[in-house]
Amino acid sequence: MYAISHEPTERVAGQHARTIVRRLRLRTLVALGVLAVATALLGRAFGLRDPRFLLAEIGLLAAIFVVLRFVLPLVERHDRGAAGEEQVGGLLDDLREQGWSVIHDASLGNGNVDHILIGPAGVFTVETKSHPGPVRVAHVHGATIAQAQAQRRAIERVTGWEVEPLLVFSRAWVDRPLARRKGVRVLPARMLAGYLERLPERLSGAEIARASERVAVALREDREHRARARPGHRPARRAALR
Repeated sequence: MYAISHEPTERVAGQHARTIVRRLRLRTLVALGVLAVATALLGRAFGLRDPRFLLAEIGLLAAIFVVLRFVLPLVERHDRGAAGEEQVGGLLDDLREQGWSVIHDASLGNGNVDHILIGPAGVFTVETKSHPGPVRVAHVHGATIAQAQAQRRAIERVTGWEVEPLLVFSRAWVDRPLARRKGVRVLPARMLAGYLERLPERLSGAEIARASERVAVALREDREHRARARPGHRPARRAALR
């Protein structure tokens, strides 16, 4: 069996979602802290009855309302999504011992793929959803299906192999597990490993390694492209020959 190498900078499951959660929390705390300090300073400088202090108090209360009404639910949603990706990622990592290459949180172009699987049974993308359900396959939102289809096309372009897109619900009950909707297979997380293990072999060890390397190269090129696009980026200078 061919060994699948993994870069030391390999991303972990849910990394993108966790980054968003940390960023939202930090920005929220900074914004509330600035407003609270500004309000206190105005009260101290002009008195508690000054209109400027009263306006600052109203602004602070409005900010707290916005945080409670909109920001915290958004943070909780991303936090729940990250937990779902981590749960599914743990299930997939167990497949490595069976010759599978597992790539988490892959950014290619304009999209992010929760998990890419390359193994004896073929190539798969996994889009993880964490809402509690219940889920009826026939009623899965069209945007979710389109997202999974776009991920499939992106990985097919990279690997040159046909890709099966999987839509996996980490917590929800699914009415018709393993059924397809517009080419996307829908299933609960508890059935994911068993489904993959029962599939017939399609790829050899060499083919798995080759497809995995193509994905690794594409991810590396995407990272380099994003780095060059950042404001203030300076290309590295090559050392002069002596």
